[in-house]
Amino acid sequence: QNNHVVICSAESELLLRKASKAGLIKYVPGDTAFEIQSQSPSPQQKQALDLVKAVLAKTHTTGIQEAINYAVFDLLKFITVYPVEDEAKLSNKDGVILPDARLLLAGSSAKDLAGTIHADLAKGFLFAIDAKTKLRISADHILQDGDVIKIVSSMSRG
Repeated sequence: QNNHVVICSAESELLLRKASKAGLIKYVPGDTAFEIQSQSPSPQQKQALDLVKAVLAKTHTTGIQEAINYAVFDLLKFITVYPVEDEAKLSNKDGVILPDARLLLAGSSAKDLAGTIHADLAKGFLFAIDAKTKLRISADHILQDGDVIKIVSSMSRG
């Protein structure tokens, strides 16, 4: 039996996310540290942030993002796929690079990806293009984690 244990501090993660949302700190979930943005945190805020710093000094993480990632990718077997409209620039029609990420079950096909974007894209699916290899792929091509895919369909999204 494979047991996976993640040490977590949900209270620390919640505090960090709320402080980040309020602009008090710069923090990305899963990071091992945070940066105070405000020049003058209140004494209570400073005390709370110092407590979280002490937690991070010992554990190097709140553990929450690691637990989520383990559940999603290892237990539930999801993969991340990046749909794009321009396979050369890896962007959408507005030029935003890798604008979206889709979580799909491992074993999902290119046509499955199209269906998560819009039912009409799946209905009119012609082929897809793997942006990394520049090769055409079929509707039943099984996608891999990290694939960047352009869907070519006879039906537009509107």
